[in-house]
Amino acid sequence: MALNLTPCVYPLIPVTVSFFAGRSGQSRGKLAIHGMLYVGGLALTNSLLGVTAALTGSLMGDALRHPLTLIVVAAALVFFAASLFGFWELRLPTSLTGAASKSHTGYFGSFFMGLTLGVVAAPCLGPFVLGLLTWVASVGSVWIGFLVFFTLSMGLGLPLFLLAMFSGSLEQLPGSGEWMLWVRKLMGWVLMGMAVFFLQPLLPSWLGVASLASVSLAAGLHLGWLDLTRSRSRAFRFLKTAVGAAGLVICLYLISPLIIAGGPGISWKPYSSQVIEEARKLGKPVIIDFSADWCLPCREMEHVTFRDPEIIKQTEGFIMVKADLTTKADPALERLVREYSIKGVPTVIFLDGNGKELPELRVGQFIPADQLLGRMTKVGQLRAFGSQD
Repeated sequence: MALNLTPCVYPLIPVTVSFFAGRSGQSRGKLAIHGMLYVGGLALTNSLLGVTAALTGSLMGDALRHPLTLIVVAAALVFFAASLFGFWELRLPTSLTGAASKSHTGYFGSFFMGLTLGVVAAPCLGPFVLGLLTWVASVGSVWIGFLVFFTLSMGLGLPLFLLAMFSGSLEQLPGSGEWMLWVRKLMGWVLMGMAVFFLQPLLPSWLGVASLASVSLAAGLHLGWLDLTRSRSRAFRFLKTAVGAAGLVICLYLISPLIIAGGPGISWKPYSSQVIEEARKLGKPVIIDFSADWCLPCREMEHVTFRDPEIIKQTEGFIMVKADLTTKADPALERLVREYSIKGVPTVIFLDGNGKELPELRVGQFIPADQLLGRMTKVGQLRAFGSQD
């Protein structure tokens, strides 16, 4: 929705109003069809881009997990962010933008107008969309690719749909101005955050979090107070301050686990069949954490849940095993994944003292420390009950 406020899209809003105002004599139902076709054309273009990027990424496979690939992806995101900061401008051929600007009548006209909106607005939308395409390609999921860009289209198209429905009753819109350049810079900082996100697997855990917090801090200071964009609008001044404050709050939120945790987290043992066999001989329960460097919830589990002091204290009664699925290059890990039917990461499984899984305690998503602590307590209770028997 914020992309509607960039300098390339906002001038199209009066065009949208005039386009649909010419149909104001039609019934509200027909006007709604025009609006849905308009948004549908926009969604089709963007969703096809997302699916294509996901398919391309999936064909690249584990190459996308290679450190050099992550560096290239991060560099591309920074390059696109530089365009949004005004260091360079994305320009399409005049013939392409001219063809996209042509007007057509009827329902096809509404659909075609939405279909080509991305082409006309490419100087502002292009760098942000290309940044998202880079991220989707790295994920390699067709469903994620479709969902991300369909959601982007809905956010971009919803205000335009409302304008289409009420175009006959609108009198004026807020005037354009320098504040649109500020919105572009906001999108640039989003891409900078994505670039740091890609580099995190290559950095020590604490440095990855600190880098992301630094981007949030820099974005807050820049957008909130250092940027010289001015506007007479009191709402815009409030928005600048609010975004600046939000950047500072996010920075504190990111670094707070490091400050609170203080000392080191859990001492994990890399997975091996010998470790599991040793635990079985000792009669000790095992926790196996299936994770990957590129998995955001896995990092959240590592920085928040597994650094909780109570969790660390409870792990004294367990053998803590880490199954790193970042590259899936280890045949032993592949057998382990098949044995326990691991569908994704993060997944945390619990084995009793005999090496058998307790399936009712399995975790398949991020959970806070109190929920994990409850599962660990249940394992202890089952162990005590078994020893009484």
